[in-house]
Amino acid sequence: MNLIGASICDEELIVQGEARDIQLPNTEHVSQISVDVGGSLAKVVYFSRKPGTKGGRLNFRKFETEKIDDCIAFISRLLEESRANRPGHEFVIKATGGGAHLYYDRLRETLKVNIQREDEMECLITGLNFLITEIPFEVFTYSETDPMCFEEIPDDPFPYMLVNIGSGVSILKVTSATSFERISGTSLGGGTLWGLLSLLTGAKTFDEMLEASQEGDNRNVDMLVGDIYGSDYSKVGLKSTTIASSMGKVFKKNVDKRQFKPEDISRSLLYMVSNNIGQIAYLNAKAHGLDKIYFGGCFIRGHPITMNTLSYAINFWSKGTIKALFLRHEGYLGAVGAFMKHRSSRRNSRSFTLSEQLAQKLADPDMADVEVKLAQDTLDVVADEESD
Repeated sequence: MNLIGASICDEELIVQGEARDIQLPNTEHVSQISVDVGGSLAKVVYFSRKPGTKGGRLNFRKFETEKIDDCIAFISRLLEESRANRPGHEFVIKATGGGAHLYYDRLRETLKVNIQREDEMECLITGLNFLITEIPFEVFTYSETDPMCFEEIPDDPFPYMLVNIGSGVSILKVTSATSFERISGTSLGGGTLWGLLSLLTGAKTFDEMLEASQEGDNRNVDMLVGDIYGSDYSKVGLKSTTIASSMGKVFKKNVDKRQFKPEDISRSLLYMVSNNIGQIAYLNAKAHGLDKIYFGGCFIRGHPITMNTLSYAINFWSKGTIKALFLRHEGYLGAVGAFMKHRSSRRNSRSFTLSEQLAQKLADPDMADVEVKLAQDTLDVVADEESD
């Protein structure tokens, strides 16, 4: 792929709730499709072109894993369209996540293509490195006063920490493009929230639960510092509105449990899970001397309450020295990484910058003839590889 000029599309989403496409104006065709099948969601990344337009774009779709057949049917339709445009071409599906193993036989038998499985953690890091180093306006911080403050593309992104929040949570320390380790994690993740809210509310989907939380008031369910002290506990820096016990008002005697609204429960549990993840993230960052924390995973979904809670937790525990970093494609890190693992992209997520450097050299009027010839020959080779 030629990534020069890559940008996030701004037009209206065709499928609401999905991540925006990434425009690749200098890439004409890419054959592969990738799928990241997690415990709760399956994420698909694929390339498409519109006739008569320059370049193409990366597209993003997600499905509930329990409806994996819908996901497979969608990929099958993509393959049919690709075969019509490129008859006789060998197509590849890059698969990662636990479902790449659990559903391997079903994927292979139904799609009848080469299914290549890739390591889940490697794909997460490959996908994140690609997004934070190549895509402008991808990374941002969040606060109630400045909801989306974009970060500049870093000259050197390493080291950093990734907190990937899926059904559970994995915390990875990344020190280079190819060097990382899983340093921690917790089983209290998106699956926990989804499961508890499924039991306690009538919401049928994760998005319904998030929408309900926006209408809720956790103070009706949570026990606050003010409920215990009657005011702030200023000696230890706790405001009266600080949550002392998540869902702490529910256990009281002679309380009719039916009085607790689903919206209030949703907000309380969202705070509980998010605050817990935020504190664990900070403690790991402090223990490993890291000051950049990226939050990824479909748990976030661009949800304001979730991002604000994680941001507040990191800011509070770090005393303002560390900020939480979010991504516009946070749920697709593994799928993007698997997509980039295709053989023509395997060299390095920043390999395309060689093309930029060579193009700049060719534009230099002071270059010697032999240097021009060498740069042009190399650029031709790179272009051939990227068009594969």
